[in-house]
Amino acid sequence: MPGGDPAPPAVATSAEPEIVDGPASPFDDGNPTVTKLDAGLLGALREAATAARRDGIEMVVNSGWRTPERQEQLLVEAISTYGSREAAAKWVAPADKSSHVHGEAVDIGDLEAAIWLGQNGAEFGLCQTYANEQWHFEYRESAPREGCPEAYPDPTYDPRLQ
Repeated sequence: MPGGDPAPPAVATSAEPEIVDGPASPFDDGNPTVTKLDAGLLGALREAATAARRDGIEMVVNSGWRTPERQEQLLVEAISTYGSREAAAKWVAPADKSSHVHGEAVDIGDLEAAIWLGQNGAEFGLCQTYANEQWHFEYRESAPREGCPEAYPDPTYDPRLQ
């Protein structure tokens, strides 16, 4: 990707062809994790990625749109990792509440790119939603005018997930 190399191919995470994660370029028109994002989010992401590239930062999507099955798989893994559904909820939402399942969130890979987006994202309408997830961004149309809302400490504070 630096130097204009194409993004690596998407990696299927199960036998189902649409359960796909990154890494993927924000410009990868063949990867559902990118192409099934909300149009506003995708447009803002691509504008931000172009600006970041001018600053020497290559943006990569670790995960964007997800199937409900993939989201539930991530939740089960988080419960196993953190020991309870309550502890896992600080990191992974159930499929019926996940902004990823609705194509309304993107996880940016590479810490440098996530930091860049955290500092510059409001200009494009991209806001860090959770303080504990420096990589997780959602589109807020009003952000270029009003700035981003304060990030929730973690997803358990997000009223949309209650």
